[in-house]
Amino acid sequence: MSSHSLSSQRKRVSFLFALPALALVSAFLGIPIIQAGYFSFTQWDGLTAVWKGFSTYSHVLHNPIFWRVLENNGLLFIGIPVAMLFPMGIAFLLNEKVRGWKTFRTIFFLPTAVSWVVIGMVSLRFFAQEGALNGLLKGFGFGFIKTDLLSSEKGALFAVALTFIWSMVGTNTIIFLAGMATLDISLNEAARMDGASNFRIFRSITLPQLKRFIQFSFIITVISAFTALFSLIFVMTGGGPGFGTTTLEFFIFQSAFSRGDFGTGAMLGVILFFIMAILGIGQLAIMRSKDD
Repeated sequence: MSSHSLSSQRKRVSFLFALPALALVSAFLGIPIIQAGYFSFTQWDGLTAVWKGFSTYSHVLHNPIFWRVLENNGLLFIGIPVAMLFPMGIAFLLNEKVRGWKTFRTIFFLPTAVSWVVIGMVSLRFFAQEGALNGLLKGFGFGFIKTDLLSSEKGALFAVALTFIWSMVGTNTIIFLAGMATLDISLNEAARMDGASNFRIFRSITLPQLKRFIQFSFIITVISAFTALFSLIFVMTGGGPGFGTTTLEFFIFQSAFSRGDFGTGAMLGVILFFIMAILGIGQLAIMRSKDD
């Protein structure tokens, strides 16, 4: 038997072993996706579904609240570069074993060990009118700046964005540290011998070698920004004031479970699915074009 035939046979056997798992995944993911697609064209209260066709999409797309919700997602999206660049700098310093690096490592890794609910509760107390933020301002002699971020729409969204960035620091730092562990240290040592600064080493040697890890970090951060903030927003602001911190993910919850409009909830879920698919395909296209 030729090596080519043996390789083909092994691939077929491997596929047969993977087939049961693929069938289960397809059943548990594919069927709900198809159902959501169907119910998105209906007026569904959880019991009876009345077919409405594309009028359900037209109604939501002409709703100013929907566009306000997407705007909130877009504003949170702006914080993604910060949620990546800050951890990248931290990872570089930790990798260089600067003084006190073990203490800082614990501080920055802490958000990865707790749930979004706990993070939201801590942030709620921190940004409250009588919370730690105003206490710190008063302690440093800036008590006259006393603020209540969570009472205004822009302030609350800013507080949510800061909390999201902080919550992603640990995860992205781990990703970049893992990437730096694979780097060729001899290049850094040679650059230092030539008198290069840490910043020059990071920009010219470390950063280009971290391309794959940067792409992975971007994907994880984008997914979290669109699909992982429900618990955080629910605890901190409840989507308010008004719709000031309502994201598309939270709007799905409000439509389906607060107002009992499961058809609109399914339709918003389909829209979120396509947004994530477009972002994912776009990222893959960029990665392939850079490889070419």
